Amino acid sequence: MVPRNRDSDRQQAERKENFWVLAARYSQLALVLPAGVVVGWLLGSAFDRWLHTTWLYLIGICLGIVAGFVELIRAVLRDSR
Repeated sequence: MVPRNRDSDRQQAERKENFWVLAARYSQLALVLPAGVVVGWLLGSAFDRWLHTTWLYLIGICLGIVAGFVELIRAVLRDSR
């Protein structure tokens, strides 16, 4: 019977963990921009109803897009280090 190497077991566990961590980070990248747009649209629509206007949702969508891109760039820069 061959003794198992604990270091190789630990490395395999770290690789598996790294896969799941990377999967979570990449799924975050896929969801951050649409989430920003939806939140901006919802806030803009709420302000439209509150102030009885019909155009503030467009500003909310634009701010959501900008916020989504900012968070997307932050995540990419964080992962590239």
